[in-house]
Amino acid sequence: MGTLGDFRIDRVVEWEGPFVRPDELFPGLPAGLVEATTAWAGPVVSNDGLLRLSFHSFLLRTGRHTILVDGCCGNDKERPSRPQGHRRTGGAYLAELARHGVRPEEVDIVMCTHLHWDHVGWNTRLVDGTWVPTFPNARYVMARREYEHWDALHAAGDRSMHAIAFGDSVAPVVRAERAVLVDDGHEIEPGVQVTLWPGHTPGNAVIDLRSKGARGVFSGDVLHSPLQLAAPALSSRACWDEALSREARVRFIERHADTADVVMPAHFLAPSAGRIVRRGEAFGFVPVGG
Repeated sequence: MGTLGDFRIDRVVEWEGPFVRPDELFPGLPAGLVEATTAWAGPVVSNDGLLRLSFHSFLLRTGRHTILVDGCCGNDKERPSRPQGHRRTGGAYLAELARHGVRPEEVDIVMCTHLHWDHVGWNTRLVDGTWVPTFPNARYVMARREYEHWDALHAAGDRSMHAIAFGDSVAPVVRAERAVLVDDGHEIEPGVQVTLWPGHTPGNAVIDLRSKGARGVFSGDVLHSPLQLAAPALSSRACWDEALSREARVRFIERHADTADVVMPAHFLAPSAGRIVRRGEAFGFVPVGG
């Protein structure tokens, strides 16, 4: 993708394409919003009317650390309600990582913005019937508040897709003593800070970047789609607290709008990095990088 100050940032794509109907992900989708957003963002839906999303990680190289932000869907995971993530196979994701010059054992930190199934899948891989950390030398950093929420649900026998993902993609790295639980404001290293923006999940985090006067942010699922820039009040069905998610998103957009900050959401199509700009009463996204 490019650089931000002294930091190198690349996008590691697992897959992108049609996902769900826009009104399935976004209840209460305003009439005409898809068409209005498409006019400036390009086609946000496919020809068969499904919302187009990207599922990718960001690879951050700071000179001190190699950091992977979010672990996408993963292989061999049971996700029957999401066919795009169900029992995936093949080596495309790790090959994409290798294309950027990084082997799994060279990743120092895996940063989980939150613990939904499509952000933790590659935390682990299946070896002889056992889930083991994919990145054996990495510290897996996650918000304490986020971990405790899903740990409690999993322990109580919750069978939601996210709780199942906790069992196969989060608990194993804890058992392997690779997990690091952090609180709001945790500094991974100078210029790389974890900030909590709860709403989408209880401990939803973003990663703020600062280097040589340049600023950026890995925004996770504070934003899913350009549709939410055109209508910031629009929360997704996946949000734990729709009202709190709405408040966080509006505040996040207002904070970064019309600045030089580079915003990198987890599900925007390529180039997946850009600047938020005001468009009348709403907002748009001006891509940067490749």
